[in-house]
Amino acid sequence: MTDSERPTAAEAFREQHPGSEVELAYAGINTFLKSDQRDVGELDGADVGVVGAPYDGAVSNRPGTRYGPEAIRRASAWWAYLSGYKGGLTNMQTGRQVDFGELSIADCGDVPVFPMDRAKTAESITAHVATVAEQAFPVLLGGDHYCTFPAFRGFAEGSDHDTVGLVQIDAHTDTVEESALFGEHFHGSSTNLIAESPHTGFEHVSQVGIRGYESPDFFEFADETGLDLFTAHDVRERGIREVVAAAVEAAAADTDAVYVTFDIDAVDPSVAPGTGTPVPAGLTPDQALATMEVLGGHDAVGAADLMEVAPRYDATEGTSRLAAYLLVTLLERQFAE
Repeated sequence: MTDSERPTAAEAFREQHPGSEVELAYAGINTFLKSDQRDVGELDGADVGVVGAPYDGAVSNRPGTRYGPEAIRRASAWWAYLSGYKGGLTNMQTGRQVDFGELSIADCGDVPVFPMDRAKTAESITAHVATVAEQAFPVLLGGDHYCTFPAFRGFAEGSDHDTVGLVQIDAHTDTVEESALFGEHFHGSSTNLIAESPHTGFEHVSQVGIRGYESPDFFEFADETGLDLFTAHDVRERGIREVVAAAVEAAAADTDAVYVTFDIDAVDPSVAPGTGTPVPAGLTPDQALATMEVLGGHDAVGAADLMEVAPRYDATEGTSRLAAYLLVTLLERQFAE
């Protein structure tokens, strides 16, 4: 045996010690679900391409979502570890079998952001999401909710869809046309910018979980524009699964695909305090997970993001853990056999 054929000391150790191949949740390099790292342009064979947008230059309240992508990735490692350790898992909510190691996911790292240049950052997000969309199902880890606008644009352009529907799970509508303080481009205007883009209109937008306070005469605005609005009150009255099913059907009607955006402040802040603009009386964790179950099972859904996780406001790390669980649930439902 030549020196080149002889196993290294590390290889010999791993051969002699079963379990060495299992990477602990808190070990290794942070990628989503401990997936392979790949360049954004090299996703052959991957079903899902994950990119992060560590940007919070468009917030109107508390900053900190620039740390969201890293926190979500770190939290997602738990399910990859469990699946690797046990050789697959049983989903105790649904009874389905899943091995997260067999999901074809690639983590492309974070897109370049320019903290003092919102426009250039938006161009970067659009270009990178478009590149993923040409090859795989894009997942964006935010980042403030403004980032959804360029990501939506990138998905539409990269996948070559003429019309894309939007399902927005959120406490806020983000439909501000212009603010005297923040202008036309901030995280409170992302849905308005999407609806005014060439790729869709308000009649293809469904919103779930809206609560708190909105602009005067907002219900009249929704009626006039064709926006499908499902408030937190509607969720309580009708049930989350019925509401989400109606929302995604409305967004899918007369469109080529549906983009899903989940703002973590849709969830009640008693459960998910790690966000910039918390609003009481939000979704429960069970309702949030049910939302992703329904959305993940719909054929029209072609891209997703998870936004507004600001982990430094949650010492328990529960917000980022829930955010990761929501995406894991969506991808399991969408891609696990």
